[in-house]
Amino acid sequence: MKAVAIALSLAVAASGVATSAGAVGCLSGAVVGGVAAHVAMHKHALLGAAAGCAVGHHMAVVKKRKMAEERHAAAMGQPVPAHH
Repeated sequence: MKAVAIALSLAVAASGVATSAGAVGCLSGAVVGGVAAHVAMHKHALLGAAAGCAVGHHMAVVKKRKMAEERHAAAMGQPVPAHH
């Protein structure tokens, strides 16, 4: 339980950093990963938070790239690809 409290307090403390472009998706992923790892593996919340940060950031970058491609296609008059 202490590890979850530490991970959450670090996430709150770093929330000012979350506005930078490099931290997109990291905080939400870290919170989810920390809680999931704590529940599943006990005492590994910080590892889960680190992994969650990486996954959350990756997913945010992919989403941002897909949205940019859709905006570009719409601006060029091409049909917008359907989401899967």
